[in-house]
Amino acid sequence: MRALAVALAPVLLVQGAGVRRRTPVLPEAPGPRAGVVAGDGPPLTVAVVGESPAAGVGVATQEDGLAARFAAALARRSGREVRWRLSARTGTTVAQALGLLVPGPAGPPADVVLVAFGVNDTLRLRSRAAWRRDVTALLGALTPLTAPGGVVVLAGLPDLGRFPTLPQPLRGVLGRQARALDAELGRLARPGVRHAPAPPLDGPGLFADDGFHPGAAACAMWAEVLAAAALPLRM
Repeated sequence: MRALAVALAPVLLVQGAGVRRRTPVLPEAPGPRAGVVAGDGPPLTVAVVGESPAAGVGVATQEDGLAARFAAALARRSGREVRWRLSARTGTTVAQALGLLVPGPAGPPADVVLVAFGVNDTLRLRSRAAWRRDVTALLGALTPLTAPGGVVVLAGLPDLGRFPTLPQPLRGVLGRQARALDAELGRLARPGVRHAPAPPLDGPGLFADDGFHPGAAACAMWAEVLAAAALPLRM
């Protein structure tokens, strides 16, 4: 992959600059980054940590964002109250998240921790070995923040090869890179750590205005897949 990127570097640099010029810069969604979804039975505590999709880039409010939609999907599927909190920032890589986003907002250990990174590491063509090392370090940092019997859900990387705003060959290179990093996430799955491959996010109306970030409909669809991976808990 890196050899291909080096060979295509002149073209990729020109295309990348063009994408940056014509792609609108969308803000992180306004709204509370913590909340409660009503339900019966003992409450579930949920922590979400991630990059721009988790931060709400591409939706109008946090209510439509991935974190809140994930909490709502968990509440509906489990029938339990869900108390959620979010720690996310646009442009963050997994390595940068250590110390910057983790441990995140104060709160009790989480029954479910959702980890949503990878696009920024893909754009930087992070090697598979370095990515695996970074994610392993992040999982270690999350251990004391996860309740006994709780689960960490690794959100799979969206396939950048399907992103309409990216021209070829840039789209193909980034698509292969995203799939390679996602495969490494799958290899990190173990008891208490689950990998949830991302659904196809290239349908009509699923992208935000920038053609790059998931819109509200995509976040809702993605949240259902993530909630299904999180349940049942090991508690």
